[in-house]
This record gives sequence, C-alpha cells and structure tokens, in this order.
Amino acid sequence: MPRLGFSLLVILFLATLAGCGDKAADPGPPPAPNVKIAQALIQEVTEWDEYTGRVEAVNSVDIRARVSGYLEKVNFTAGSKVNKGDLLFLIDPKPFKAQLDYAVAELERAQSKQQLAKNDQARAENLFQAKAISAEEYDARNKGLREAAAAVNSAEANVYSAKLNLEYTEIRAPISGRIGRELITAGNLVNTAGDTTLLTTLVSTDPVYVYVDADEQSVLKYRRQAQQKHQGSADLKGTPAQLALADEADFPHQGQLDYVAPREDAATGTVTLRGVFANPDELLSPGLFARMRVRGSAPYSAALLPDRAIGTDQAQRFVWVVDQNHQVSYRQVTPGSRIGQMRVIREGLQAGDWVVIEGVQKLKPGIKVNPERISLAEPRGVQ
Repeated sequence: MPRLGFSLLVILFLATLAGCGDKAADPGPPPAPNVKIAQALIQEVTEWDEYTGRVEAVNSVDIRARVSGYLEKVNFTAGSKVNKGDLLFLIDPKPFKAQLDYAVAELERAQSKQQLAKNDQARAENLFQAKAISAEEYDARNKGLREAAAAVNSAEANVYSAKLNLEYTEIRAPISGRIGRELITAGNLVNTAGDTTLLTTLVSTDPVYVYVDADEQSVLKYRRQAQQKHQGSADLKGTPAQLALADEADFPHQGQLDYVAPREDAATGTVTLRGVFANPDELLSPGLFARMRVRGSAPYSAALLPDRAIGTDQAQRFVWVVDQNHQVSYRQVTPGSRIGQMRVIREGLQAGDWVVIEGVQKLKPGIKVNPERISLAEPRGVQ
C-alpha cells in the first residue's frame, strides 16, 4: 500500500507539471492585422466609353496616269511630304506636243474655210436679193457656212483635248500629304488601257479619322444626352472623343465625333462612329491600332475607391469598413464606371466611412485591426 500511494503522488505531480506547461505554451489571441484605410475620394468625374479601332486617312489617293506613254521622270522621294500641285511624275511629252501642234494646224485650216464660207454666203445674200442666183444655190451657200462653223468647233475641241493630254503628262499631287514609294521607275511604259498602271499612293496626314463600332445601347445613351444638351436634337456630331495609341496609357489626343453611320449593322448590332483628330506632328499614321473613347456622361460628383479595395462575393461587390473601435464590417456596394485606376461607387458608402484599401485579404467580419489612415490621390484620367 505505501508503494501504491507513492505512485499516485508521482502521477499527480507530473499531471500538474504538464498542465502548467500547456498554459505557458498558449500564445493567446493573434495580434490585430495592419491595414491601410482611407475615405472615398469625392471628385467631379466624366464617364467615358472605350472602343478599339484603327487610324484612317481623311483623304487617300491612288496615283495613276491619264495618258499612256513612257515614264520620263520620278520627281519625289519615297515617304516624303508633298503639297497639292507638286510634280510627281513626268511622262514623255513629245508625242503629245506633236498632237497638239497638228490639232492647232487643223483649227487654223478650219477657221480659214469658215471665213471663205462667210464671204461666199455674203455674196450669195446680195445675188439672191438681186435674183441673180436660185434659192437652191442660196441655201447651199448657207449650209456650207454652217458646216464650216461646225468644223471649227470640232477643231477647237481637238485642240482642247490635245492640250489636256499634254498637261496630263505631268502627274501632280491632287492633295497635300505623305507619299508612298514609286511603284514604277523611269523608262517603263505607263498604260491607261485596261489594267491601268498604279504609280504610287498618297494619303493626307492632318487631320485623321478613327472608326469604331459602338453597341446599340451606348449609341442610344449618347443620343439621349445630345437631346438634353441640344434641346431635342439627337445629332452626335461634336460629341467629345479622346484617343490613345498602343503605347499610351492615358488618352492625350482630343477630338470629336463627326460621323455616325445612318443605319445599324443588323448582323453585329453595332453602329459605326467616326472621330476626327488633329495630327500636326504626324504621330497618328493611317493604319495604326488605336483606342478611342467617347464621353458617356455629363460631369458629376462621385465617390471613388481603388479597384483593389472592392471584393467580390458571388454576384455581390463589397468593401470592408472600419468603425471607431477599429472593428471591420462587411458593406455591400454598387460600383460604377472605372475612372483611371479608381472605381465610382454608386451606392453603399456613407459620408465619413473609412474603407480598408490595403490588407483586405486578412479580414473577416468583427475582427479588430490596426489601421493606418491614408489619403487617396486624384485618379489619372479624371476629366
């Protein structure tokens, strides 16, 4: 029995030591997570709807010859800028100069015959009044004068045509712009019969167009806004638009809509819009990929939060709000359009709410946090 009692005491002693060890190892409650909180930025914003498209030239011309002949001269540097009226190509003018000289000589001969016919008709007039010639001969003299006049008109038309052909040997720029490379070199035959020879291309550079396809709902929205602004007119011409190239994050190029397709494409449910943009430095080249956005609302005051502060719970969007006791709570919100790196919050926030901006992944309802208050910067792209 004494041995059994001693064993029980040892067991109780060891159990007590184990209990004391468990209490010493208990870490206690975890420390409050560090988060950054901020109040929503109240800012006047304008919503923009973004589309993708390509830059197009306002004017684009395929340069072709109007007369056939051997190309004598190429008078430009490939890729250079040319002005309207500049000489681009010269076709050998000698054959056309000879045709003009021949047409001028034929005109002079026709004019001489006309003068002779006038004299004959004047004499016939006097003789007919004196009854010295018959009516038939008098009519013949009048007819000869009309034929001579018609011959003069025909010769004058031939001279005009020959002058045009001679002028067409000088192929000049029909518009100002930037020219492509020459597709045919001096010494080759330029053909205008059948498959007309393409010599080069010329495109205007300032301003430029950008074409995009907008969905039906967006176009109706733009027209409703135009009706309110213009007191009844739904014309979208003049609606502000902005443009960004492939390497631009912002939209630095300012323009406006100047064309809306008269009908919707039934296959895609879209309407083509065209923006026009100044391009004095020629940064915008026809064919470049571009993003164009169209003003989708009038300026209004909005509450803005960074996208990273907004969580998703199935179909709901929410934020974490910190109260005066540093406890967080779940708050459902209704987000709106994206403005730069920020998001418009249409519903759910109250004045003075402090929202968790960084550290949201550590949170759950009711826990306490260690907040650091920060201020939100004005988002880039607010207009």
